[in-house]
Amino acid sequence: MTHAPETLEGWYALHQIYRTPNDVLSDAPPQARASATAALAEIACPDEGGWTAVAPLIGSRADVMVIHFRPTLDAIGSAQQRLAAEPLFARSPLVYSFLSIAEAGLYHITARLAKDAQERGGAVGDEAYRAALAQRVEAELATPHLQRRLYPTRPAEMPYVCFYPMSKRRTAADNWYTLSLEERSQLMNAHGLTGRRYAGRVVQVITGAIGLDAWEWGVTLFARDPLDFKKLVTDMRFDEVSARYAEFGEFFVGRLAADGAWPG
Repeated sequence: MTHAPETLEGWYALHQIYRTPNDVLSDAPPQARASATAALAEIACPDEGGWTAVAPLIGSRADVMVIHFRPTLDAIGSAQQRLAAEPLFARSPLVYSFLSIAEAGLYHITARLAKDAQERGGAVGDEAYRAALAQRVEAELATPHLQRRLYPTRPAEMPYVCFYPMSKRRTAADNWYTLSLEERSQLMNAHGLTGRRYAGRVVQVITGAIGLDAWEWGVTLFARDPLDFKKLVTDMRFDEVSARYAEFGEFFVGRLAADGAWPG
């Protein structure tokens, strides 16, 4: 049977990609730089939770990436407006932005519960299904692993960052959304095993964007060694789930700046 997996959501995320023309930096008075630095420091660790980080980009058509995580969409909007009010950011063209929310897809759990429902003559979404799902979700939410996925922290001692959007293909021959839930669960499990080989070397944050952006997911990677970005993405592209069903957007790579530091 084809239906959507259950998902759990955490903090909202916004990735903003700016181009900073040379004349903007050279003509900026010292007070403009100081004001931008103060604004970044102000929103780096907000009282409501979440964080903001800045990464000068390397080898990109843009210059700076700002990453925001917040508990609510309104809080994301406030962070966006705070930067837009700064002259240096107002004069730096926003060349790309990506709105999403930290997500954990419960493929295996959903497939198991759907199979249980079929075996007992019930249906996905019935009372027994929802009760069993609530029990499984409660157990999952109690694990540190899931808490890290839904409420990611800025990884200490991992200064390099890589971000890219992606979607699942919907072509006639390779349509992810026409596969059964069991097939998708098996493919995602194999895909996850590849990622686990990089534990301790790469921290991965998956954010869902269906209904929020043209792309369906965002992937944000943090690492000590940027070469691990290449190795991880290469390995994952040889998984069937990527080789047959994934489309990738533009990649942005940089090094995180100190909290509150103006990157220019």
